[in-house]
Amino acid sequence: MNYVLIGMPGAGKTTVGKLLSHMTGRRFADTDEVLAARFGDISALFSKRGEAFFRAEERKLCREISEKDGLIIATGGGTISDPENIAALRQNGTLIFLRARVETLVSRLQTSPSRPLLQGDLEERLRHLEGERGEQYLRAAHLVIDTDGLSLEAVAQKVLEGIA
Repeated sequence: MNYVLIGMPGAGKTTVGKLLSHMTGRRFADTDEVLAARFGDISALFSKRGEAFFRAEERKLCREISEKDGLIIATGGGTISDPENIAALRQNGTLIFLRARVETLVSRLQTSPSRPLLQGDLEERLRHLEGERGEQYLRAAHLVIDTDGLSLEAVAQKVLEGIA
């Protein structure tokens, strides 16, 4: 069984995933990092080959990674937009939605490197993405963890309590 972290950009999926890996001894995989290792910088991939190519490769990776066992997986924010990804990840995984208010996401992302789908007014883009994806996260998740006001270590602890 894998533990799969889903949520908006800035929700803490990668950092919490690494913490959980350390706490549990499970291997960690970040789908965006795997795709970047295969194809180069994600922003460049989007600009050179387009979002459709990226999403097709993400779909292949979700099928591939779901066949492994005992992983902590951090997904890209848009992974759940594809029902095939959700089905693949649910086959051998518990999906955990790290939920945060848009204001929290903005404060976390203001200092992060650029992300292809967050160009322009950051708060406006996050509100738009949250409107598109919020219900998808909730429907896909086995467990929801509210991260507002918590340290990432506390979020990791809540995940462990929720999956115990």
